[in-house]
Amino acid sequence: MKFSEFLDVRDGTHDSPKRVNIGKKLITTKNLEDNRIDFTNAKNISLNDFKRINERSKVDQFDILLSMIGTVGNVYQERSAFPDYAIKNLALLKFHGDELLSNWMNYYLQSKKGQSKIHQRLSGSTQQYISLTDLRNIEITLPNRDQMELCIKPLRYLDDLILKNNQINDNLVKLVDSYFINFLNNVTTVEKTIEDIGTVVGGGTPSKKIADYWNGDIAWVTPKDLSQHPLIFTSSGENYITGLGLAKGSAKLLPTNTILFSSRAPIGYISIAKNNLATNQGFKSVIPNKEYSFQFIYELLKHETAAIKNEANGSTFKEISGKKLKQHIINIPNSEDTSKFNEITKPIFKQLRKLEEENEELLAIKKGLLEKYF
Repeated sequence: MKFSEFLDVRDGTHDSPKRVNIGKKLITTKNLEDNRIDFTNAKNISLNDFKRINERSKVDQFDILLSMIGTVGNVYQERSAFPDYAIKNLALLKFHGDELLSNWMNYYLQSKKGQSKIHQRLSGSTQQYISLTDLRNIEITLPNRDQMELCIKPLRYLDDLILKNNQINDNLVKLVDSYFINFLNNVTTVEKTIEDIGTVVGGGTPSKKIADYWNGDIAWVTPKDLSQHPLIFTSSGENYITGLGLAKGSAKLLPTNTILFSSRAPIGYISIAKNNLATNQGFKSVIPNKEYSFQFIYELLKHETAAIKNEANGSTFKEISGKKLKQHIINIPNSEDTSKFNEITKPIFKQLRKLEEENEELLAIKKGLLEKYF
């Protein structure tokens, strides 16, 4: 059956409503990640624009959003009874309250088979996309509802465990963020620079023309990797390089607990290296000096991101240079006070890492089940 034969397939607005300071959220491809929406950088639009968009493209409970352009194929199922956002340039699969069919389609679209169906119909050379017509014409074999129920049950159980871990981690992150701000406000600080607390290291890309530089065993991370898999601790990206690629290129091997800080397109993705790895030139990473913990520098860079962005240059896209990041002025406490911060936050970061690793194991099980059922 074609999607159009059993689904109501629409898309969001193609207009560009004006940004307002306070309003309703407009969700686009850049805000859509697998199984979640990132509202933090979503544009605010007026109530009138919100109502106008939702006359045709209102998202309801159990509807599914699918990215159609650029990064094609990210899937999000709306579980909330009262979604409060509008969408632009996203496919909207409406189920009109049919939770079972929505659950089955949610997992089908996440599966390798479902993703393959989507990517077979991509168009565009500079920027790939799938048209609404092509999406409606995708053909699949639909099982009966009893069969749907059988395969959904274990997958929902895994997703519930993953969601629970994510909620705990979100709360722990808020706890640390709040404690860090309170900590800085209640200790005496001195003026220093980023260079005083760590070594700033740029990344690089080995030549793509030389096959011997690629598909090795050294993890090589890009800002895109962090955008697709936003984790506090990062162990790898989509690609790996060889020792020869590392030696012949400008990439550097960064030690465990280095703070990865994206310096362009966009500025401000932050993660902690879980193991030795390398990055492309989209990062200016900070290797902590021995008297400063990775958790302190991680929180400090989060706290300073807005100020760092203000020091960036560039017309097409903003970039912070290694020199400017090194010279960025910060106010930090003395080493004795910093040690107290480290003692309190160390077990929290240990728990954050543990839950992220548990989710990686659950996702691996889920991947196996998706391949089995679909």
